[in-house]
Amino acid sequence: MRAIVLLSGGLDSYTAAAIAKSDGFELYALTIAYGQRHAREIESARAVARALGVERHLEVAVDLRAIGGSSLTSDDAVPRDREIAADGIPSTYVPARNTIFLALALGWAEVLDAPDIVLGVNALDYSGYPDCRPAFIKAFESLASVATRAGVEGAQFRIHTPLIDLTKADIIRRGLALHLDYGLTHSCYDPDRAGGPCGRCDSCLLRAKGFAEAGAADPLLGSRQVR
Repeated sequence: MRAIVLLSGGLDSYTAAAIAKSDGFELYALTIAYGQRHAREIESARAVARALGVERHLEVAVDLRAIGGSSLTSDDAVPRDREIAADGIPSTYVPARNTIFLALALGWAEVLDAPDIVLGVNALDYSGYPDCRPAFIKAFESLASVATRAGVEGAQFRIHTPLIDLTKADIIRRGLALHLDYGLTHSCYDPDRAGGPCGRCDSCLLRAKGFAEAGAADPLLGSRQVR
């Protein structure tokens, strides 16, 4: 069985892909270079793809900086030390990002006759993005059935979201049980010039919370404390 996995180079997509592999899927990894300021994650995606032994790793460039609307695709400051449970959608939200990414994955899935797509979204320990929720996933599956030739001819596209109901700590525990090397990943939205994590953006805070609650050390940090 073939599956397209959207591979960002982050902890969640790595874990979701590994779960899919453990379920018997042959992985075809798709990484999108969308003009993100944390482009260091593209290098991590390549390392993760090698570690997973994917059948093919496809990189596609879609420059969303031209659209703007996000601190991840502009020079606007990335929020730091934010209360993660705060109401509202933060400026790190990239307009329609997962819709765009899934549309690209859907196109490749149709070409490869691979109706399964894996996405590492999470609706518990996350920043509140609307395109990480179950309602979005369900709606996109419905769209796929009418937006493609394969769907019209009877193919049943399925978006697999194995992490959607897990806490970050549970995600990390699943990954460690699968012997994943999280030192290969990159999570920080606003890394320093050397690519090191800032320790203060939403993504860094959620990652730190997850490792702490899982009772595990983050291999990206070692004994170093970032603040």
